[in-house]
Amino acid sequence: MTVKLPQPLIDYFAAKNRHDIDAMLIPFSSDATAKDEGETHRGSIAIRDWMEATTRKYQVTVEVADATANGNAWRIAGIVSGNFPGSPATLHYNFTLADDRIRRLEIGA
Repeated sequence: MTVKLPQPLIDYFAAKNRHDIDAMLIPFSSDATAKDEGETHRGSIAIRDWMEATTRKYQVTVEVADATANGNAWRIAGIVSGNFPGSPATLHYNFTLADDRIRRLEIGA
């Protein structure tokens, strides 16, 4: 990886790899949105529910393979391993940051 990630993204991926829901949620703003598997989750409660469900179901870890930034928008290519067909797979995490918080996350191929 050639780009140093900002602290909220470092914290998010470290917590994700520990399966620590509380720590995963900390970098998000209270009114953030997360889009994954075709569904959008808005606000801390909905994002926590999504994190708990996907962590329980897939037990993934993510190795950051590449990162690019355009202002406050970050695109992370991650090698995702877990309990799902085709593991490991490369997924893209598209983040928008504001005030040192994750404002938006969209995960896709």
